[in-house]
Amino acid sequence: MKKTLFVASALIAVTTPAFAQEGNSRPQPVVQPHSIPLPADRPYPGTMLLKVDASDFARGIFRVRQTVPVAKSGKFTLLYPQWLPGKHAPRGAIAEIAGFKASAGGKLLTWMRQPTDVYAFDVDVPAGVKSIDVVFDFLSPTRTTEGRVVVTPAMMNLQWEQVSLYPAGYFTRGIPVQLDVTLPDGWTGAAALDGLKVSGNRYSYAPTSYETLIDSPMFAGLHFRKWDLGQNVTLNVVADEAKFLDAKPDHIARHAAMVAETIALFGTKHFDRYEFLLALSDELGGIGLEHHRSSENSRNPDYFTEWDDNGSERGLLPHEFTHSWNGKYRRPDKLWTPDYRTPMQGNLLWVYEGQTSFWDLVLAGRSGMQSKEMVLGEWANLAGLYSVQAGRAWRSVEDTTLDPVMAARKPRPFPTATRTEDYYNEGSLMWLEADMIIRTSTNNAKSLDDFAKAFFGGKSGDWGEVTYDFDDVVAALDAVHPYDWAKFLRDHMQAPGQPAPTAGIERAGYRLLWRDAPNAYDRDRMAQAKNYDLTHSLGMVVDKDGSAGSILWDGPAFKADIVNGTKIVAVDGMSYSKDRLEAAIKTATDGKTPVKLLVERGGRYRQVDIDYHGGLRWPHIEKAGAGPDWFDQLFAAKRQL
Repeated sequence: MKKTLFVASALIAVTTPAFAQEGNSRPQPVVQPHSIPLPADRPYPGTMLLKVDASDFARGIFRVRQTVPVAKSGKFTLLYPQWLPGKHAPRGAIAEIAGFKASAGGKLLTWMRQPTDVYAFDVDVPAGVKSIDVVFDFLSPTRTTEGRVVVTPAMMNLQWEQVSLYPAGYFTRGIPVQLDVTLPDGWTGAAALDGLKVSGNRYSYAPTSYETLIDSPMFAGLHFRKWDLGQNVTLNVVADEAKFLDAKPDHIARHAAMVAETIALFGTKHFDRYEFLLALSDELGGIGLEHHRSSENSRNPDYFTEWDDNGSERGLLPHEFTHSWNGKYRRPDKLWTPDYRTPMQGNLLWVYEGQTSFWDLVLAGRSGMQSKEMVLGEWANLAGLYSVQAGRAWRSVEDTTLDPVMAARKPRPFPTATRTEDYYNEGSLMWLEADMIIRTSTNNAKSLDDFAKAFFGGKSGDWGEVTYDFDDVVAALDAVHPYDWAKFLRDHMQAPGQPAPTAGIERAGYRLLWRDAPNAYDRDRMAQAKNYDLTHSLGMVVDKDGSAGSILWDGPAFKADIVNGTKIVAVDGMSYSKDRLEAAIKTATDGKTPVKLLVERGGRYRQVDIDYHGGLRWPHIEKAGAGPDWFDQLFAAKRQL
């Protein structure tokens, strides 16, 4: 074998390809040297000083001044954070930096960006210099077409990775930094940083590690209120207007119950205090991002004031809180990195995000943040989608863990064919099945709760990180209940062509079916989004203006050549309305009449007759037979009442 390979390679080396033209220039690549120091686990010699002037809320400009100690002269490399925890991808906002200058003793220093790593700045440090000063402006997006809006006239979301740099060659946990931030007059800020001193609108914090700084963002706003949720957990809320801060005692009690349920589940706390940062806004860009001692969350302004109509929104805070245990304390070994330049590998995100997505629904149900009907409606929505998802045939769930890097959540023409970040929601349904395997096999003596406490619980008060791999997950599951967990996980997460993930629903004593009215979750979700989800009938979602989107691969709309952005102008010869479209779908159940639409795309109009006769359809989960209701066992409260 080796001899054959040698002969073949020799022939390749000396034989001129038939397509090569003699006399053409044929360059060779320039070898790019590795010139950025790799991170080392050693203390940094000195404390960085970071001053951020965030007072210019009208233009959304953050003015940064940073002093960085240096140990020697010569080339000194500063890095702008690129690979960011929780985002699972290289999302550093390097393009928004302007006015970068480096100086020492008031004299400008020369610098150059590394062409093969645009996040790296090489600064020439003269002999005798002990520290350098860096200044730049971060020009935050002022409209959604430029990126996520982080500053509005009423609030801001300060993420320190956007307004700081750090020296190459060190683990970020070994780099000390002291933060000083200036807010707009009259605004109040909240962050999970220690040693706060407030003087007017200036917030100064005690030195901490750069790792902790990046993991401790700030929400600040003109309209601010906070509530104590117990167990050293605080709910900090900023809102577009003061009226949206009018939470009722019952609303806060349910949030406190969610905190108590989560701590009862894991049995420990991996924080000394925890700060929920919640923005109630139509203007600030949406976010749900986990941190060890805090989380960034945004919901609609009427989160409290229209509480009864917002049930579908209340899974976010349980999700991000769960991440303090699953994702921050316990983290997949290839997702943990020593700095923000080292690429992350998310192959186990179906544990990190998938099991968190399972627990956010369970904890919402146990605490009363969401009703059982709402939680089952969301699982029905997901199971229904996966039952018609064409992309399952070729792409595994684990392969979708690469989606944050590949696609950065950009819109897709046919997402059911490509799949998106299904490790969240299909992961949730897979972990539901795992729970039901354990629960039904042991007659409720054990469940996934036991896995959560053993695997994520760990040492109370430890807010470091403990990494794990696939075999660790299998071993921990097997310790709770013997089963072929390795095969179970590989089949469900790593193999394409799997059936729709409904086994957990069925093991719970329920079944997935379709009805002609939406479930509680879909009803609430459509009202929030102001759209009409017809995935399981016409195979598309229609917004309030009649524009089609989320086209189902090989569905009726797809077969009629309707694509995203196609606008429905008329139904049966009359101007478009939701009611007329609904009536046309019902009429078509006679088996003969098509759904007749006039559609427009790019200024061109055409008549479309959709050959669909199945009526309105939304997925539901309902009890099957007279056996035990295992969902009632799953949602039973664990906290002391």
